[in-house]
Amino acid sequence: MAKLVCRIELNKESGITVKVVNDAGKITQTMVLDGTAITTTCQGEQDTSTITQKSDSIAIKCKTFTLDAETITCKSSKDSLHESQQKFDIKSTQDTTVTSSAKITETATGDFAMSGNNITASATQKAKISGMNCEIAATQEAKMSGLQLKLAGTTQSELTGLTVKVEGTTSVKVASPLAASLEGSITNVKGTMVKIGP
Repeated sequence: MAKLVCRIELNKESGITVKVVNDAGKITQTMVLDGTAITTTCQGEQDTSTITQKSDSIAIKCKTFTLDAETITCKSSKDSLHESQQKFDIKSTQDTTVTSSAKITETATGDFAMSGNNITASATQKAKISGMNCEIAATQEAKMSGLQLKLAGTTQSELTGLTVKVEGTTSVKVASPLAASLEGSITNVKGTMVKIGP
């Protein structure tokens, strides 16, 4: 290993400077204590990393930052921000929980995708899904249920299928204030009592 050049400077005005120079590796390590901040710098041929510690803050600037520990706890008494100017990944090999004592807002300017073996969304009060076009599809069976079920279209409503069945346990009412049509190549009207007309 090549010899290093080590220097310590003490100055009553600028503080203490510790410098280690590796000419062979083209790396210079510097620590400056100026009475206000402690600045540690590692400067290579292409990249430089810096740690600046003041009485109220610690700033780390580097090309790659790696933190490896058995348990990590990050806590702030005020706002926290995690921001990436490119891709941002959150991964867990086991369960992942996101909890808020207030609101949670998720927004995407592009597409928003959510997938899983089973997805459950529930609300203690009101749940709402809206969009220019909404589609709910199932490869096998789709169900909608409620104490009261209302389906409405402001201009037109359609219910289609190879077989369509409308059934009520007590009564069924089909009405229109204007015109109502019941059509079919074969039309059957059956009942113990059949009444047609007012």
